[in-house]
Amino acid sequence: MLHRVALASFLLFVRASAARYHPTAAFLLSVQRPLTQSRHSSTSTSSLKMKFNDAPIVSVSDAFDGGNGKFVETTISGGQATVKVQIKPDIFTFLEKKHHFQHFYFRSAVKGAGTVKYAITNAGNASYAKAWKDSTTFASATPSDPNSWKRVLDTSYDSSTGHLTWSYDHKASGSVYFAYFPPYSYERHLELISRCEASPACEVESLGKTLDGREIECVTLGSGDRTCWIIHRQHPGENMAEFYAEGLLTRLLGLDTAGSVDGMVAKVLKMYTFHIVPSMNPDGAARGHLRTNACGANLNREWASTGEEGSDDYYEAPTLERSPEVYHVLRKMDETEVDAFIDVHGDEALPFNFLAGSEGCTNWTPKLKALHGAFLASYERANSDMQRKISYEPDEPNHALTNICSNQIALRFNCFSATLEQPFKDCLTNPDPERGWNPARAAQLGKSVIDALAYIHPYLRDETEFWNSLSSEDAYIRPTDKYN
Repeated sequence: MLHRVALASFLLFVRASAARYHPTAAFLLSVQRPLTQSRHSSTSTSSLKMKFNDAPIVSVSDAFDGGNGKFVETTISGGQATVKVQIKPDIFTFLEKKHHFQHFYFRSAVKGAGTVKYAITNAGNASYAKAWKDSTTFASATPSDPNSWKRVLDTSYDSSTGHLTWSYDHKASGSVYFAYFPPYSYERHLELISRCEASPACEVESLGKTLDGREIECVTLGSGDRTCWIIHRQHPGENMAEFYAEGLLTRLLGLDTAGSVDGMVAKVLKMYTFHIVPSMNPDGAARGHLRTNACGANLNREWASTGEEGSDDYYEAPTLERSPEVYHVLRKMDETEVDAFIDVHGDEALPFNFLAGSEGCTNWTPKLKALHGAFLASYERANSDMQRKISYEPDEPNHALTNICSNQIALRFNCFSATLEQPFKDCLTNPDPERGWNPARAAQLGKSVIDALAYIHPYLRDETEFWNSLSSEDAYIRPTDKYN
């Protein structure tokens, strides 16, 4: 009889809350679930109800641009609410034969105040599960403001359970958003494009449409004799890449200074004609994917066909049916040709900004080696958030994967070409635990690349052995992924 009275009292409490919050049936079931006594607990139902009433009521959702977080259940133990969430996987990737996932971004609507523990229960099966170590979740109550996001410092990963957990002290009723990295929404993307369109210093054109019907915008500016392409966010969950693009375009176009630009920009715009794609994968970004577009294609594996034509393992790429984003951009590159190229990404594991070069390509020569070294050394001088010693282990000579973007461009145009990676974690060159690597610093890194491009401009098509006259400070350093 006591159990029935307690349950009736609790249901009245839920109905009263529902009048204001209108929770779904699934939510009502989830908050009733904690009334089931744990097999490890001897606490009575009535005391469980009392402790449950002391804990905040939480509703999790991800039905918004870029959202990803499936509510699993809420459990209560000792008055502590634990909200369990799972990351939704990307669409199956045919070439790699897997469902990628790691990106998360969800809303927690809370009634009441108190500390809530959050657990991502399938983190151990994520694409880069080992990268969770030393990662910290971001939190914000105003998600559209990139500067509002702060890291939750008690984030931890338990490899034995595969759970990524953190606690958050909700001071009052309201909503808080949690994310792997602060979001760069499609609305913000369109706003950036509009600001560029309003500038008389550039031309914005659509190179084609994505599978979901979004435009693939390219911003062209400058009048120089060398052509530089910079593309961003092939992997949609790597939001820092588009913050980098925003910083780059802001400096080049003077978007925050009524079109007025600094002396270095004025100089570099006479050196280069720039073609800048702020977002290669807007469909995947809107869908909350980590690495793939609307049909499951990993765009950074779509820059050339693989396998032998006619064989069972032949994979044609790019195609309009699967990877129109790459198809249209590559076609435009063939029109303009390329003298310098950067593909901007984010990396889950390494806590550094770094450059991955084309060392494994068949055309890796002393010239390309010298350009890589000089570019990176100049970049490091311009912004100490960049460094040279840590990166992916370089490919062995003549063993580069030619369907990867920067390798394909290096081979196709025999030019300086690199993949630029930014960390999801705190950046160990300049640690800042509470904010870590963040949108503002990504934007600043985008602004700083202009100095490095200006430095290597004279050498891009120089056929002399110019590297013999470069300073020793510009020498190529073979990187390693070992830093501890």
